Amino acid sequence: MEFKTYDKLPSEARDIRVEVFVKEQGFQEEFDSVDNYAMHVVVFDGGRAIATCRYFYQDGYYLIGRIAVIKESRGSGLGGKLLEFARRQIEDLGGQEIRIHAQKRAEGFYQKQGYVSFGEVDYDEGREHIWMRMSL
Repeated sequence: MEFKTYDKLPSEARDIRVEVFVKEQGFQEEFDSVDNYAMHVVVFDGGRAIATCRYFYQDGYYLIGRIAVIKESRGSGLGGKLLEFARRQIEDLGGQEIRIHAQKRAEGFYQKQGYVSFGEVDYDEGREHIWMRMSL
């Protein structure tokens, strides 16, 4: 497996996000201006893009988002490895805190990765989300 980081949204990350968030989950507002300045991580397996996330700095912390693994690669621990890779890069940049605006249904997954929930449940495109954070 190979992890690559891009400073512009690569087509591989775009394709994964369309598959997971638009086609599977029905999100309509998947792409935004953050894609223009975020760092994008893509995981490749044998040259095939299988997972992605983005991260960026705002208001004193780093935010990891758009975490997506293609259906065939889920349940393999890849999501945790992707988060760990992004966390290490953020640490190298001097980051002291990471936040994730997680889908509520994935809260347990992020807790296993060391993130702690805070605040109230809110909604993004009608789906429950919760803020989570990790101190570095």
